[in-house]
Amino acid sequence: MEWSGKMTMSRREELVSWEQVRRYAVPRWMIARTAERRLAGDWRGACAAANVDVAFDLGEVASAYGAPVAAALEEDLAHFAPDLVRWHLPRWLRGYAILLPQRSVLLARYAGADGPALSIDTSQSDNKGEPRSEPQRLTLRFGLFAQHGPFDTTRAGARSVYRGRVDNWTTSRHLWDARRAGELRARCGGADRAPFCAPDGTPLTAGELPAADPGPGDPAGRAEWAVLLQERGAAEEAAAVAGIEVDAASEADTASGPVTLAAYLQRRPLALTRLAAEVQLLAETGQGGQFYWHVRSGGSIAVAEPGPAGLRLRLAMSDQIPEGFPGAALLPDVCWRPLPDLDLVFSGRVTAAQLHPLVSASLFPAREPGADDGPPDGLLPAPVRLRCRGEWHEVSSAGGRLQIQHTPVEEQRERSLVALGGTTAGCFAVQRAWTSGVGWLPRGLRDQRRELFNRVLHGDTPGVLRLLDAGLDPRVRDVRRFTLLHVLHYLDWQVLLPRLLAEGLDLEALDYQKRTPLHMARQKGPAELVSALAAAGACTDDWNWDDDD
Repeated sequence: MEWSGKMTMSRREELVSWEQVRRYAVPRWMIARTAERRLAGDWRGACAAANVDVAFDLGEVASAYGAPVAAALEEDLAHFAPDLVRWHLPRWLRGYAILLPQRSVLLARYAGADGPALSIDTSQSDNKGEPRSEPQRLTLRFGLFAQHGPFDTTRAGARSVYRGRVDNWTTSRHLWDARRAGELRARCGGADRAPFCAPDGTPLTAGELPAADPGPGDPAGRAEWAVLLQERGAAEEAAAVAGIEVDAASEADTASGPVTLAAYLQRRPLALTRLAAEVQLLAETGQGGQFYWHVRSGGSIAVAEPGPAGLRLRLAMSDQIPEGFPGAALLPDVCWRPLPDLDLVFSGRVTAAQLHPLVSASLFPAREPGADDGPPDGLLPAPVRLRCRGEWHEVSSAGGRLQIQHTPVEEQRERSLVALGGTTAGCFAVQRAWTSGVGWLPRGLRDQRRELFNRVLHGDTPGVLRLLDAGLDPRVRDVRRFTLLHVLHYLDWQVLLPRLLAEGLDLEALDYQKRTPLHMARQKGPAELVSALAAAGACTDDWNWDDDD
């Protein structure tokens, strides 16, 4: 989809980030292992396969909350799809593409509105408000839970976790319960097909999109029409198609100055045709009467509330919560953001086959599933051609080293030249850039390096091992001069550390901020990793152990 005006760059940036998420965040092996364990009745094994830590003992639930609660929870856990949760969780886009930190997602309540709840947490932020660099692990919890905040510490038996945001998914079981995953198509505005796609997942052409409002009898077509109107700048008309009243003149302050609701709607696509229904679902289950979401952090909010003709939207300042909107509840992102998978398929960035199988099966009912469905496994090391001394040479990762077409004598002569202050070029310059993180690399090698460090970022240890087993040179550094030792805290370091040490990686290598792997482990990683690096010979003599910023 081509977006116009100010929306163009932001939407394209978001799609690039979502493409990265879909490629790396929930890899194919994770989906396969999780489904295998879930179908075998091993919900704990499914959680382990999806990098989800379980912070409760199912055996203690009956004694704490009664047998009926324990039985209902056990039934839900038998169908819990932790990989599907990971797929749908909100992300830190435009740069990180990792899970938003300090989020607690309320999945289900038991024994009434004040009863215990099943929830899942992301990591916390660091002291600067940035996402912390731990592995992209999640924590599944069960216990007493405050509706509009973190775990309630004022009630007996409740757990204190952290001060963060709570998203309410109790009316969105299709995002985590495998039994309900098929509801996704209807929840994103579809009926017999999903918006912007044919029933088999083929993207519609421009000529197949509606040229006028197709009416309520065609939910997918009406959703498409609302999006097209919004793209053309007719946001109020788009809202009217969805039966939503817009207070277009309402405005609030942002970092870039005051913004009206009309201007906000032109920049930010909303799932307009589903918004009223999602709000109604939450209201009917006693989750609130008014709902809001943040337009800008700490600044303005959008408010959805009952109006004379149905749902009404307006902008306000966030400091008016709760005084100006008593009883207002935070509207989860999944209730107002368009489903990114449809944008990705329609724009051609991913295919229907590359989505999560449960997502693809719901969105595209006429598509035949295949054995290779799921996110692609990614690049493997391959030879790359470049010009060297007027000739075309190949460089390639093989046997754990970046191989070049030069003799040992030529390599020694080049090293001597550099030691005497000379410059290097061609294959030798590429070899040096690969192991230093500084300098030019041909596109193919940049892609291979990006593939490796994206797998690292998302905690994909099997994906990293797959690349190393295929011969990728582990001495590579990224543009921040990180070695694989610097980023071990993202991964299953017990598996990787012995292998990297055997490959001869430097324990004293410095990144762009002159931090060693031990320094990074102390800042970001577990104490066990710090001890392992020290035991392997990492220098601690000159380290200021009190300086951990």
